[in-house]
Amino acid sequence: MNNPRRKQLAEISEKLSELRSMLESVKDEEEEYMENIPENLQSSERYEKAENAVDNLDSALDSLDEAISDIESASE
Repeated sequence: MNNPRRKQLAEISEKLSELRSMLESVKDEEEEYMENIPENLQSSERYEKAENAVDNLDSALDSLDEAISDIESASE
């Protein structure tokens, strides 16, 4: 791989890392919201939706981690 393509991949990886950080912040906020739902409402639809959102955001974070790792491997 030539240097210009390596540089492009490094820029993409950096942008994905920034987006990952933003996504993690949103997930943390949703998780905090979920944890602050009163115990008597933890079987409610509202709690379930928050829990699903956190699970999906975790999955998205894992996918971003994998994408970043793959890009870094490709540029070696």
